[in-house]
Amino acid sequence: MNAIPPLKSVTIAGTSPALAVDDVEVVVTLPTFRRPQQVLATLDSLARQKTTRRFAVIVMENDDEGNEGMHAALPLFESGAMRGLVIVAHERGNCSAYNAGWHTALLRFPNFSRLLVIDDDELADPMWLETMCLAAERLGVDIVGGPQVPVFSDPGHQVWATHPVFAPPYSVTGEVGALYSSGNLLVSRNVLLAMGPPHLDLRFNFMGGGDSDFLSRSSQKGFKLGWCAEAKLFETVPARRTEADWIRARGLRNGVISTLVAKKKYAGTPFANTRVFLKSLALLGASPLRAMKRLIETGSPSVAVYPIHVALGRVMAEFGYANEQYRQPEKN
Repeated sequence: MNAIPPLKSVTIAGTSPALAVDDVEVVVTLPTFRRPQQVLATLDSLARQKTTRRFAVIVMENDDEGNEGMHAALPLFESGAMRGLVIVAHERGNCSAYNAGWHTALLRFPNFSRLLVIDDDELADPMWLETMCLAAERLGVDIVGGPQVPVFSDPGHQVWATHPVFAPPYSVTGEVGALYSSGNLLVSRNVLLAMGPPHLDLRFNFMGGGDSDFLSRSSQKGFKLGWCAEAKLFETVPARRTEADWIRARGLRNGVISTLVAKKKYAGTPFANTRVFLKSLALLGASPLRAMKRLIETGSPSVAVYPIHVALGRVMAEFGYANEQYRQPEKN
């Protein structure tokens, strides 16, 4: 096994006392950015996990100016109430935070076999960790994705739960051909060793999609992907994310990511860029018919127009458009 290089731009803020790193079987990584109360709620849900597996948590603070998440979480670790450590990922961005946590896991915990990912706007079902690990074992896969069940801050927005922006890509447990999100994810240690570091491409730092790219590259490398419908995380969705401009921006962004991931996938093959562009044009041409079909099926104009936004985003990416929704977190 190749030596793991030292970390850069990362500070260990605190560690739980007498942490037996050799005994840790599962590592849970939790990035946080300016959500101190929510990260405490997430940690509380992790403390309630029903499992005999020995696990540790790595909190990755990604705001090294305010450090709100670090200050909120640190007492839990230093008191021993939570097992693991808190780090500060000084380089801002979604991919940078994940890279810091995954790299730290490899450096600090020599014997873990699975790494799980949860975000600071999510709560874990008490059986989440155990169910994800069992799914990896039973399906014989290297990576497992699970549903992020939307919990809308305004109960009246529950009608958005079936919108493609919020709905999970699969409904049945089993091996799958593709995964798209790290919001609820299990990655085996052998995948992390083979794919990095760095694991996520920093070009996706403020756009999102670094996880989708990582999962696509992992699949290309021969790692098997699975889905576990029973391993639920519950994601808080603020009212802002049901506004028309946010939904539209997310659809365009998803299209941009689709193009960028496809170009990386086919890089080095004949006519790779032309192949991707022609597919984008074909999807754009077909999108009005797909939109009409969805409108008839759902009665929702927003659901109907989604494939148009995605197709537009794919084509716009060819001309340098990049929708960096995470660049201004206050608007996200």
